[in-house]
Amino acid sequence: MVTETVPSFTVLIAARPGQAEIKAVDAARKLDYPPDRLEILVARGKQPSVQRNAALRAAKGELVYFLDDDSVPQAGNLRLAIKHFSDPQVKMLGGPNLCPADAPALEKIFALVLATKLAFGPSRARYTPVGTTRATSEKELILCNLVARRDAMLELGGFNEKLYPNEENALMDELQKRGGKLLYDPDFIVDRRPRSNLKSFMKMLITYGRGRAEQFRVHPTFGSALNFVPPLFDAYLLLVACVLLLIGLGVIHLAPVFVYSGVAPLVLYGAIVLAQVAALIPGAGVAHSIGALPLIVLTHVLYGVGFWRGLLTPLKHGRKYDGEPPMKVVLEHVPV
Repeated sequence: MVTETVPSFTVLIAARPGQAEIKAVDAARKLDYPPDRLEILVARGKQPSVQRNAALRAAKGELVYFLDDDSVPQAGNLRLAIKHFSDPQVKMLGGPNLCPADAPALEKIFALVLATKLAFGPSRARYTPVGTTRATSEKELILCNLVARRDAMLELGGFNEKLYPNEENALMDELQKRGGKLLYDPDFIVDRRPRSNLKSFMKMLITYGRGRAEQFRVHPTFGSALNFVPPLFDAYLLLVACVLLLIGLGVIHLAPVFVYSGVAPLVLYGAIVLAQVAALIPGAGVAHSIGALPLIVLTHVLYGVGFWRGLLTPLKHGRKYDGEPPMKVVLEHVPV
């Protein structure tokens, strides 16, 4: 039997203690790659960045494919990846995670919001294929579908364990500062269902905002400037609400022209949201597009809330995950 001369891969999956069903493990076993060049490593624990660092140090692969426990990669993803890593300057490769066709309607609406320009800007490329293969930044890559050179990550000490989420984003920034290249390939796809209910979707938005603010505090870059728009929008909404309340109570008196000028940006914002929803209708249909409307607004507001929280609260080493303290990481080697 002739062994293919291809790079060795470790598929690294973070999971919870006692978690029985791990979709990513089953999918990893179906990847089209020589079994003797493939390792599947599950890191169980309660703090994903700590888990991934422990697994990264134990991994044997030259390239590490990071998957979330519910990521389902396409069978040809590793074959596609090694073509890009023939360039030694390429340090990371990623692509979108897509909502499966059989997902419930609410999850499809969540996915639609995540993929809109107005809600997520350049980061929408994480949730829908955008453009062609290209050099990119951390804005377009996501850890649930990401390949990296193991030695490049270890050289930087792995993920910053004070950050969750956004630990991968800070690491990508450091790689680029050192001349490394990040690639986005719209054909490098995993299927992954969005949050299953409104409460968890809202929590996710706050977490994303908090994570971005904490990343900015630890690794400030000009690339995060756009992320200050939602928290400033929240501040504007609060100011308008307070002024209107004081006017209604008769505490202050303002000429109508000042009131109209203060509310005008909010009217413009509403028009922009409606335009975005109208643009969605041809591809997503009327019902899903209308369902996305309040969620686009909610995205801006809750992301801003999370951002303020991330700016104003202390950073914690080994941040709690789902309200539980960190614990020892258990590594499991899964037969290919």
